[in-house]
Amino acid sequence: ELMSEMCLSLVTTHYPQLRYPFDRPQPQVVLLELSDNESEDHARAIFEALMETAFEAGVVQDAVVAESVQQSRDFWNLREHIPLAQVDEGKNIKHDIAVPISRIADFIDTTDALIQQAFPGARMVTFGHLGDGNLHYNVSPPAGQSHDAFLGNSEAINLIVHDSVHAHRGSISAEHGLGQLKREENRRYKSEVELAMMRAIKQALDPQGLMNPGKVI
Repeated sequence: ELMSEMCLSLVTTHYPQLRYPFDRPQPQVVLLELSDNESEDHARAIFEALMETAFEAGVVQDAVVAESVQQSRDFWNLREHIPLAQVDEGKNIKHDIAVPISRIADFIDTTDALIQQAFPGARMVTFGHLGDGNLHYNVSPPAGQSHDAFLGNSEAINLIVHDSVHAHRGSISAEHGLGQLKREENRRYKSEVELAMMRAIKQALDPQGLMNPGKVI
């Protein structure tokens, strides 16, 4: 799981009983759980070898390893409280997107810069399922700005984010689907061939149009 520093800042602000695991803020944090069918020592050896390689490659700056089941749960609690902390913080502009795993870092750097250029001070609450490229790329207003007023920028921010997703060969919808709000945007980013394939699959699986009628196709 990927979590931006802003995510963890919101969690520890609104849920102070959940402790930030590092001595200093980190721009991005990855929560990695390793399962092993042999022993705890074997799993630890594999993990330590992985971390050693990552540190040598300059990919990782710091790491914390859970020393107990409770500490593992504490780490997961940080991740699971992100959506709750967002609600406590206020309204934001949400995006459920996917990009190829190898392009996640570039997507975040590029899109963050574009958002900051257009809306200085905007806060990116970025988290998601790193293993399959699915990100919740949510944009909160600058500190102290009206959340309702900031929502008036939704269309412009959506365009920046979705154009960047498309440029990185990703999808503007991931685990939560297109819904109705992204129906017309889907036509902007899909080719006629892709739309025809979607219609063909819909017709094959639901010839009478009984499933979720009139929503996308």
